[in-house]
Order: sequence, then structure tokens, then C-alpha cells
Amino acid sequence: MFPAGVAGAALIFLRISVVATLMVDGAAHRSLLLSLWTALLYLLPALCLTMGFLTPYSAIVCCIIQLAELVTGGTNEFHLAVSILNAAILAVLGPGAYSVDARIFGRRILDVTPRRDAPTPP
Repeated sequence: MFPAGVAGAALIFLRISVVATLMVDGAAHRSLLLSLWTALLYLLPALCLTMGFLTPYSAIVCCIIQLAELVTGGTNEFHLAVSILNAAILAVLGPGAYSVDARIFGRRILDVTPRRDAPTPP
């Protein structure tokens, strides 16, 4: 679920790529400068993706934001489509081992063996 090594490093670069394209697209459309709320709309998922916190949900929010930019008349449709595709891929693949999600939701060992001293049903 949380790949390490080269695959984990590649997921870090993919997270940074999605954040960079989200910020560049937001700055290009000047929507980051309109109000504090639109700036927070861009910065909150970007910060979460940078740290790897709630990565699938943050990536989906990035997809929705960039899809809205594409529908409202983005200047470079191909660039936005590739950015949406990268964010969707990140949402499916997850954050990788080098993230906050891996520390919070990492591997756990579940012991489901029955106890020997448990009473048997009649």
C-alpha cells in the first residue's frame, strides 16, 4: 500500500509535480489573487499533497479544481488535461512510504487467533 525505495521517491516527485502544476495554473488564471478563500482553496490541497497527508482526497480536490479551470476556459487545454490526469493517477496510487499518510495509516499487524482460555459454546 505504501511503496518505498525508488517507487516511493517517484511518488514524492509525482506529488510535487501535481502541486506545482496546480500553483502555476492558479497563478496563470490569477485566481490566487482574487480573494483569501480562493487562495486557501488552492493552498490547502497543495500543502496536504506536499506533506502526503490525505493524499487521495487532496488529489481529487486538485482534479476538481483543474477540471473547473478547464471548463471555464483554460488557456492551455492540453496542459490542464495532463495535470488532471497526473492528479487522478496520484489519487489512485496513493502517497508512498515517505508521507504523513504512511506514518498514520501504515502497516499494522492484526492478530486474530482465538484465545485458548475462551469458553466453548454449549
